[in-house]
Amino acid sequence: MAKKFLLVDSDVLPDVFLKVVKAKELLAAGQAKNLSAAAKEVNISRSALYKYKDKVFDVSETKTVVAVHVVLLDELGALQNLLQIIAKYNISIVTITQAAPVDGTAAVSLTLKVKDMVGDVDSLVEEMRRQSFVVAAKRIMRDI
Repeated sequence: MAKKFLLVDSDVLPDVFLKVVKAKELLAAGQAKNLSAAAKEVNISRSALYKYKDKVFDVSETKTVVAVHVVLLDELGALQNLLQIIAKYNISIVTITQAAPVDGTAAVSLTLKVKDMVGDVDSLVEEMRRQSFVVAAKRIMRDI
């Protein structure tokens, strides 16, 4: 089933979603040094913040945020090389999650802010795919 995105008035949302947005703002502004500190500051559990941080966005963010999933070979420098490609496109990383390596590969999920991007997301993903250390790369969330 394809993902479906909704635009919902924040007045009808549970407080946890608004607190997640606030925590992400604190992190972005450097007012919280990590996810734990941000969760504590807005009075939500760390697990709630981890659960929703990649799912809840302020509408001002959503036009510039995309998600990309990449499978890397488990080799020294692969993630660093991937990050260099992202930097070349002038993209900010909102979140990055890397799974433990299994069978010689490691999955990496990236949430990227592409507002000031040089080029386009499709070109970025295609360049990722061409790398010898990348097994697969795909865009999993379109900017909304």
